[in-house]
Amino acid sequence: MVHFSTSRRELFRLALALPAIALMPEAKSNNRLLARTIPKSGESIPAIGLGTWQVFDIAGNRAARAEAAQALGRFVDLGGRLIDSSPMYGSAESVVGELSQETGIHERLFMATKVWTRGRDAGIRQMEESMRRMRLAPGRPLDLMQVHNLVDAKTHLAVLREWKAAGRIRYLGVTHYHESAHAELEQLMRSIDLDFVQINYSLAERASEKRLLGAAADTRTAVIINRPFAEGAMFRQVRDKPLPGWAAEFDCASWAQFFLKWILAHPAVTCAIPGTRSARHVEDNLGAGLGRLPDEATRRKMARHFDALV
Repeated sequence: MVHFSTSRRELFRLALALPAIALMPEAKSNNRLLARTIPKSGESIPAIGLGTWQVFDIAGNRAARAEAAQALGRFVDLGGRLIDSSPMYGSAESVVGELSQETGIHERLFMATKVWTRGRDAGIRQMEESMRRMRLAPGRPLDLMQVHNLVDAKTHLAVLREWKAAGRIRYLGVTHYHESAHAELEQLMRSIDLDFVQINYSLAERASEKRLLGAAADTRTAVIINRPFAEGAMFRQVRDKPLPGWAAEFDCASWAQFFLKWILAHPAVTCAIPGTRSARHVEDNLGAGLGRLPDEATRRKMARHFDALV
């Protein structure tokens, strides 16, 4: 287990480094979803997004597609925008494109996907196919293209810089899901101008605090958090355990919100992307973006409480 170790001085430094992503404790009172600013552009995006790994790989499953369509509609109705996919995720890109177009929400989404292959030409073909699968209208740029798991990152990033300059994409970034890649991710953030980095971070996986979140603050790189529930393992760890009564002090009504609010309270985090195709879970997850967020002392208390349960 990696222990929560961010100091008061470190959090203060991060807050100064990223003044545009200040917390919004008034959010619940005016029913506005917490938003964060993309440091390189100043654009604001909601701090809770939607991941599609496994849950949107449902081509041919009519019941699952209907469920996903309902979840997508609810996601947008509640203020969500960023949806993240990949060619690695089976039919997920196509399902996102088809359902968002069929339900009339396509233009309201901030659409992110990835390139996951080797070689310049293969990467270009894959990215163009991803944009077709996600049903981008002619002339509309993809909001975010990321190099998935750093596969042939330098080759693809060179292409992505060209595409960004040409207006084919709006932002570029890199991703990984495991601590073993954190050193390489930090090196890229500090040596290449990235708009986004997508990393794993949760109460169960805290290693990003060692170097990545500070590097993101230093380089003004937006941070997307994947695996916010450690692929569901965290729910199994707290099964049948009551939510602590003091969670109400930061407007937390469920374990999902407890986990997400802990993440969102870190000043370097731009957006977390829990994956689901359940409208009920979408509502619960986006509830973490309403109301107060825990302060530093409370985050430490949350970490100790979680550790005691597991």
